[in-house]
Amino acid sequence: MPTTEINAPIDVPRGLAGVVVTETELGDVRGREGFYHYRQYSAVELATARTFEDVWYLMFHGRLPDAAQLAAFTAETAALRGLPAAVREALPALARAGARSGPLAGLRTALSLLGATADFRPLYDIDTDRRRADALAACAAVPTLLTALHRIGQGRQPVEPREDLPYAANYLYMLTGREPEPEQVRAIESYLISTIDHGFNASTFAARVIASTGADLAACLVGAIGALSGPLHGGAPSRALDTLDAIGTPDRIDAWVRDRVLRGERIMGFGHAVYRTEDPRSRMLRGIAEQFGGPRVAFAVQVEAAVEKLLAELKPGRELHTNVEFYAGVVMELCGLPREMFTPTFCAARVVGWSANILEQAEDSKIIRPAARYVGPPPPQPLPDAAA
Repeated sequence: MPTTEINAPIDVPRGLAGVVVTETELGDVRGREGFYHYRQYSAVELATARTFEDVWYLMFHGRLPDAAQLAAFTAETAALRGLPAAVREALPALARAGARSGPLAGLRTALSLLGATADFRPLYDIDTDRRRADALAACAAVPTLLTALHRIGQGRQPVEPREDLPYAANYLYMLTGREPEPEQVRAIESYLISTIDHGFNASTFAARVIASTGADLAACLVGAIGALSGPLHGGAPSRALDTLDAIGTPDRIDAWVRDRVLRGERIMGFGHAVYRTEDPRSRMLRGIAEQFGGPRVAFAVQVEAAVEKLLAELKPGRELHTNVEFYAGVVMELCGLPREMFTPTFCAARVVGWSANILEQAEDSKIIRPAARYVGPPPPQPLPDAAA
């Protein structure tokens, strides 16, 4: 009778596409419906009707706060925005070292230093309350770190955080040095809320893999940031805007797109690994952009329609639509954010989703340990003699 190998490998789709690796109460993405949610609430509805702090509380506590809870949570998190002296002193060196790679690279080192300075302990060794405290401290510090690294890199002084401003308004204030206009705050806040979480994307999965080892929260976040920095993940908003610049005028759309598609190149800002319909985040951000109006927005809408038509012709049956990055870049540009801060701004939101996933994963004692299928030369091969 044949025996079955213990833990025999199971073949799965390339890239783990569609493979369920765990259970979560944090949310879900329904790609065929064009819908995603945080807990039980539509993420797009939350982005249009609630504050960032509301949704942060929801992700950490499993319910939306009442007025008193929201006020207390807002005050608690705002008080954590300042940086320890050791971290502040290291920022100029980090900004210089990351002059070409940008604030996201510096953030990885800065978060590691923050975790060490604040004595973040392995998740395995601490209780739920301490894990939450570490997560709040990290999430509150990320906007301060990102904006400080950016400003130092530009030869300017960092702007100290203000506890009287909400999360999104404070982020814009620290970035620009001036109090933002209400319409800019609301636009960026909606964007931030819409990108807090989005299923088991590469960075979230990376964070949970590290959390499953029992490592400290900073280590989990650093791994997630490394995944987010890739152009195929969070590095696309500025590249999508580069597409608009490269096309330039409406009469160039057809030739520009055909040339790249026929050469097998990706059109940044179009297509998504999960959605087979229009990305609901893109639809929401297009509406925000249209409220600002202007030639840039009109051209983006025109490019979207033309490119989707061409992609349907050149890649029939693929259902390629704009993703979140396409209009995210337009909205952030309209709100005065420089392109090098597009992906860091994405990170300033996603850190909350990563942290919620890390806290959830920390409750599971099972380490994530998949297998790989070896396809090299058959072993064992004779060992050659050592070189004389």
